[in-house]
Order: sequence, then C-alpha cells, then structure tokens
Amino acid sequence: MKEILLQLIIIAYAFDGIIGIIAYWPTIKDVYYNKPSANKRSYLIWTITGGTALLYSIFILSDFLLRVLTALNFLACATIYILSVRIKSKDAKKPKSL
Repeated sequence: MKEILLQLIIIAYAFDGIIGIIAYWPTIKDVYYNKPSANKRSYLIWTITGGTALLYSIFILSDFLLRVLTALNFLACATIYILSVRIKSKDAKKPKSL
C-alpha cells in the first residue's frame, strides 16, 4: 500500500510540474509578440530563485524528476524575462511623438 501511495505522489508531482510549465505559455506568447504582459522585476526574481533551485536540485539532491521540473521552470522564467527586456529595448529605440 505504501508503494502505491508513493507512486501516486510521484505521478501527481510530475503532472503538477507539467501543468505549472504549461501555465507559463500565455505569458511567453504575449512577450514573444511584443505585448508587455510580464512584470520584469518579478520574472527576474523568479529566474534567480529558479536558478538557485535548479542548482540545489543538481548538486544537493539526487532526484531526477525534480531536476527536470526545476530546469523547465527556470527556462520558462528566463525566457519570459529575456523577452520582456527585449520589448523594453525596442520601446527605447522608438522615437517619441510630440
């Protein structure tokens, strides 16, 4: 019974991670198409904390599933942050109208 419960927890954690990664898609799509829908400071903080969690999962823990999910979370946050910065740099180059 304990083994079944552990397997269910592993499956639930995997689905939780997949759903969490899918939840980033609308924001990634918005910033890719130059819609400023992401708070740059928040995504910078989430990218840093996601990178820290990824490093912790690689060097301290020996859990492959955790490594994969933290890597995907880090990549999603970093993608949104980088695309958001790109929008700001494009806006800075536009001439201001009177």
